[in-house]
Formats: sequence, C-alpha cells, structure tokens
Amino acid sequence: MTTFHAAVVRPDRSVVYCGEVSQAHVDEALAMAAVETAPRSAVRHPRRPGSVFVLREDGDLDWYEPVDAEPFVVRAPDPRSRPAGGHFATDDPPLAGEPVHGLAGTRWIPGAIRLGDGVIGGAMDTPGHPPRVVHHTTESPAGGRYLESVGSYLMLVACEPQLIYCPVTDRVGQFGSLHLSARALRNDGARRTNREGRVCIQIEVLGRARKPWTTGWDPAKKPGWRKILAAVRSWDVPDLFPAGRPAAYPGPGKSRSRSVWRSAGGHFGHVDVPGNDHGDPGAIDTAKVLYQAGPTPPRPNKPKVSVAHLVAAAKKDVPARDGHTTYPAEVRVLENALVAEGLLQRRYADGSFGSKTVAAYAAWQRSKAGGSYTGDAADGIPGIASLRRLAARHGFTATA
Repeated sequence: MTTFHAAVVRPDRSVVYCGEVSQAHVDEALAMAAVETAPRSAVRHPRRPGSVFVLREDGDLDWYEPVDAEPFVVRAPDPRSRPAGGHFATDDPPLAGEPVHGLAGTRWIPGAIRLGDGVIGGAMDTPGHPPRVVHHTTESPAGGRYLESVGSYLMLVACEPQLIYCPVTDRVGQFGSLHLSARALRNDGARRTNREGRVCIQIEVLGRARKPWTTGWDPAKKPGWRKILAAVRSWDVPDLFPAGRPAAYPGPGKSRSRSVWRSAGGHFGHVDVPGNDHGDPGAIDTAKVLYQAGPTPPRPNKPKVSVAHLVAAAKKDVPARDGHTTYPAEVRVLENALVAEGLLQRRYADGSFGSKTVAAYAAWQRSKAGGSYTGDAADGIPGIASLRRLAARHGFTATA
C-alpha cells in the first residue's frame, strides 16, 4: 500500500510538512472532498500519477505525494521574463531584445492579487499575429479563498494562466505579465499555443464547465471582471468569439480549427484550441463575458457593400498612386472586417483597395471561414460567396 508525504501549502506559498500518511488516510480525504456540500475539492496532478491535492475554501492546499515518487522539478521559465531585481512594477519597461509589438497594453491589472513571483512564460512566438484571450474553468468550487488554493495548485503543477477570477467574490489574481506567455495550454505539435499571437491572455475562472459560471452572474455588478475586460481591450483583442460560442459540456464539442485559431483575433474557449482535449469553459454567455457598460445603442441599418464596386476599386486602386480611392466607404467596411479577422493591420484600413488589402482578402478566401479557396480562386478579388461569409460575421450586407 502506498505511503504519502503530506503537506499544507499556504496562500503565501510557504509549505508546512506534516509527515507521512497511509493510503487509507488519503482515500478518506478524497472521499470527504467528493461530498457535494463539502468546503473542499480534490484534483490530481496532470503529469504525476499518484500525486493529489485537496483544494480548501480557506485558501490552504493539502498536498499528498507518494514517498517513492521522483523529485518534481518545475520547468524553468524564460529568464528574459524576470526583470532586474526580481520584482515587477505596475508598468514594467521593455526587456532587452524584446519585440516591440503591442507594448502599449496593460501588463499588470491594478488591484489584482499577485500570485507567485510574476515569472511564468516568455516572449510570444508570433507577435505579428492577432491578439487573443483563452477562457478556462478550474473545475473547482468558487467563493471563499479558493482563488488562493487553486492558485497554489496551478503553480505547483506549472500550469499557470496569466489571470484567475472568482465570479462569486469578483476577486482577480494575476500570475504574470499579460504581454508574456502563460502555461495553461498544450502545444499543437511543434506549435506553442501558449505563445500564439500578439498576446494570448489566459483566464482561469473558478467554476465547472458543466454549470456555466455566467448563469445568474451580472457583470454590471462586477468591477473586478470589468478591470479584466479593460486590460484585454487595451491589447486590441476584438470583442468577438471567432470560433463561435464555446460548446456545452459534457457533449460532442466541436472541431478545433487551426485556421481560425491562428488567423483570427478575439476570445476562444479552451475547447476551441487545437492540440488540446479539454471541454471547458462550457456554454458560457458570451454577451455577459464581453460586457459593454451603458444602454444598448439602437441598431443601425447594415451598410451595403457591392462586389462590383470592390472589384472596380481593386482594379483602379492597386496600379494607382498610394492612397488612391474609388469606393472608399465600401472598401473601408471591408477592410475593418479584415482587421477584426486579424488579416490586415489597422493602419491599412484607409479606404484604398491596395496591395495590402488584396493580400488580406486572399488570406480570407483561403481560410476555412472564407471558403477554403485555393490557387487562382484565392486571388484577393472579392466574389459574392466569400464576401457574404465575411458580411455574416461582421454586420454588413454583401450585394452583387
């Protein structure tokens, strides 16, 4: 029968060793944690068989590790992530050799509880790609001081996001700077999903995927969540879910599109990320997640964009001098949609159907959402079918 080391991890990361306990003791602790009304919850180590944790409402974490287990070494983070002096200010200066993409966004959320030493990841692999957010659930209870106990668990298993949020108490915790990578996703083959995009801000929400945490939750009364949204928006993350609303859990889920994940900016569920097999965060209410303060403005008439006008603009604007425009109002609607898809830099959304717009539209045609066109069919010149697909996603009407 296995013997375990028993320890208590405090919210300040200090560890109190409690000696060795039997398998029967651990089984009893897990059975008590499994009771629906118990103020604690059990979770196993994702990579170390036999190592288990009991999350406690008071913020402590009970840790049971088999005595014959190999010593556990947490992989070292990118040393460039740690500033001189080993501490993090509210607005850290750029690190030496760091890419300059997106340094204007919020790095540390004011008032957030700092968890750990602020070092979890490193620079992004594809900082020229669109910014995004990934939503997770911790599969634990919420309320109390579960934020601290779950935070301790995530640090011990080296699976930290940048942010953790409790929808009951509205408390926000932060493990690392928003402009650097987290460690809560699996790689997609050789592609490091944690480092995809200008930023990849990951949020663990206390709750369970089978019971969407947005049920009965009012973002208008949650200033902590609104701080998270303000920080996310400071990095120009679009207010949309490019892969659609996260699927209900349990259930069949949906396909994890690599083309959407890599090409589109916005919000994703863990269930949407290629290379991963988790079903969280469940069928959360995306309108609540993307809360906008104030009354809902009246819905304007959808702008109309003519394929014939766009084709004419492409034929005239590309060979003309820089900045030449033909149907600038309609072209600008198209370009704004391509910006939202992460295919065109905002500075090129100027109403001129130039070579940058042609290249961006060709990328849209090649994408799965745009129709998966290949060869000459993906020439960057709009057709009615691909334009209607774009219009359906971005609130305009495509006409012949």
